[in-house]
Amino acid sequence: MKIIKATRKYEAWLSKHCPLLKHDVSLKHQRMTEDLFCFLRATFYRWLQLWEKFCPELADAPRVLAVGDLHVENFGTWRDIEGRLVWGINDFDEAYEMPYTIDLVRLAVSAHLAVAAGQLALKHDQTCDALLEGYRSSLAAGGEAFVLEEKHEWLRRLAVNELRDPVHFWGKMDNLLPLRQPVSRSARKALASLMPEPGLTFEIRHRIAGLGSLGRQRYVALANWHRGRVAREAKALAPSACVWAKSGKGSKRILYGRILRSAVRCRDPFVDLRGRWVVRRLAPHCSRIELASLPKERDEIKLLHAMGWEAANVHLGTPRLIKTVRRSLEKLPAKWLHESARTMMKATTADWEEWKQSTNWSDRL
Repeated sequence: MKIIKATRKYEAWLSKHCPLLKHDVSLKHQRMTEDLFCFLRATFYRWLQLWEKFCPELADAPRVLAVGDLHVENFGTWRDIEGRLVWGINDFDEAYEMPYTIDLVRLAVSAHLAVAAGQLALKHDQTCDALLEGYRSSLAAGGEAFVLEEKHEWLRRLAVNELRDPVHFWGKMDNLLPLRQPVSRSARKALASLMPEPGLTFEIRHRIAGLGSLGRQRYVALANWHRGRVAREAKALAPSACVWAKSGKGSKRILYGRILRSAVRCRDPFVDLRGRWVVRRLAPHCSRIELASLPKERDEIKLLHAMGWEAANVHLGTPRLIKTVRRSLEKLPAKWLHESARTMMKATTADWEEWKQSTNWSDRL
């Protein structure tokens, strides 16, 4: 059982770099059976093995500082230093120097899955064309961040919807689980460092979120400040799964901060690294956006074009290779993204079927 073996080895490796919460890891395994998109999001480590096997030519493409674990729900909004609402990629846990093609193919596979699940009313080739056109356009223009003020009104309407209403948001925060174990001093210090003023009293709760990082320590500090509420999150960091896939031969340096600094981006001033923690502000409009939460009436081609553009915004953080990337794109066949996405989706589906059918898999891990 290749997926079982890969999962066992990866989690053993990961546990050497950050503590894993047994209950959350079991929950992750359970969610991996629920649908193919959840499985994709949870198994970037396995994707790296499949990628080398099934897309060897693309795996030799020029390497840039890339997201790695990119998919259609790894996008969200935040407030920049001027208080403006900004949209873009929301998570960089797996950031590493990788072929630029890996972000595009993984994003395309996730779009294919969204189409299959009825979350996008498009044809598969339409999703790939939109993503690729957005990516190319951004490279040609030198990139541009999505500031949702005077421009991108259509995207602002998608991002600001009823499910991101403050009442709904704080209701979710109130339902966070109480702590199962004491919080380390480093996590408490990291959360305190991002509070709006020193010495503010806060309550820490356990948060279960995401899939790729599910199993790592993740805490939310809740506080009251001037008759309003504030929330800060601390999530444990570890080296990218790319290091594991290279049998530990690559650099173990965590590149989360570097990719934030180098990308074409209006940074969130409330996202920072504190030791082995990434800390951020959580607020109604400072969080990830799920496709299911978007209004039904939307321009999906335009949305996928924006996702492709934003992927290029990140890759532009490796400026010395952009000309090489553009030349590489010109040499690829017309339907390369669609065909490679189909190939990787087929391989991922086979893994998922194996995962679901294996008996007592949890005991084997």
